Amino acid sequence: MVNPFISEEYKEKVTQLAAKYGASVEFFSDNVEALKSAEDAEIIFAMSPMLVEKAKNLRWFCSASAGIDHLASSGVFDGRDILLTNSSGTFGLTIAEHIIMVTLMMMRRYPEYEKHIQNKEWLGGLEQRSIFGSKFLVLGTGDLGMNFAKRVRSMEPASVIGVSRSGAQVDGFDQVYPISQLDSLLGDIDVLVMCLPGTSETIGILSKDRIALLPEKAFVVNVGRGSAIDEAALMEALEQEKIAGAALDVFTEEPLPANSPLWDVKNLLITPHISGQNTLKWTRNRNIEMFCEDIANYFEGRPLTYTADIKAGY
Repeated sequence: MVNPFISEEYKEKVTQLAAKYGASVEFFSDNVEALKSAEDAEIIFAMSPMLVEKAKNLRWFCSASAGIDHLASSGVFDGRDILLTNSSGTFGLTIAEHIIMVTLMMMRRYPEYEKHIQNKEWLGGLEQRSIFGSKFLVLGTGDLGMNFAKRVRSMEPASVIGVSRSGAQVDGFDQVYPISQLDSLLGDIDVLVMCLPGTSETIGILSKDRIALLPEKAFVVNVGRGSAIDEAALMEALEQEKIAGAALDVFTEEPLPANSPLWDVKNLLITPHISGQNTLKWTRNRNIEMFCEDIANYFEGRPLTYTADIKAGY
């Protein structure tokens, strides 16, 4: 197990469960430390593809993250019969709260107030907007999108519409449409929330042409993958005030370079890919619970519950 958030409590829980099946566990805080032990590992709980490449006896890799696009692009699973699970289902709650936070920051114009506060200037009276009565379009109705829809409903938006590949209905949404109808939905919304995994189908999905379809009042929030947005087109739209603002937690290049023009773009709220991670206690607990559930499944010969498809990318 390679993860810096693993506490003594978690170590004890996993160690006791593994011992029940005659297995031993080694814990590491970083990938370099784990490389030597990875050679003999049958099961690895981590994020780095370098460990998969090193582990010649690997039978099951559990990704501590929900996204597996970095594993797919590495090629380390090619030609190998390795079970793959991920941690999708652990991050929906914390990311939903992040989306609500940044949406309110933009609507209540907190970045503008903060600048005046830093200069010790008392400013009031900026016109504000509300989640109440706003129209939300959520691109991606999986764990992240569904959790956000569920939570934002308590704030009484006018509508919460989802968009997915299939258009299958999901609890929490007023309606879910297939991706083929996305263009027709963009023109009359207040907030576009993007919760997409990194796949070949999602790259550049918010293109320059689609950004042009957004109304001037629209905010864009992206907590999925940075590759889903044409960043140059988004910067242009923000600078020319063709949309009201954007909050990005993910970028095409991470960490975002110090010389990136994004840092200075008007009406852009930047967070350093921290909407999920394992900083919330509930998230850490759920992550370990899911892994332990599949440890039991693995050793007792049952199918693993939280499987991911390396070819699909999620």
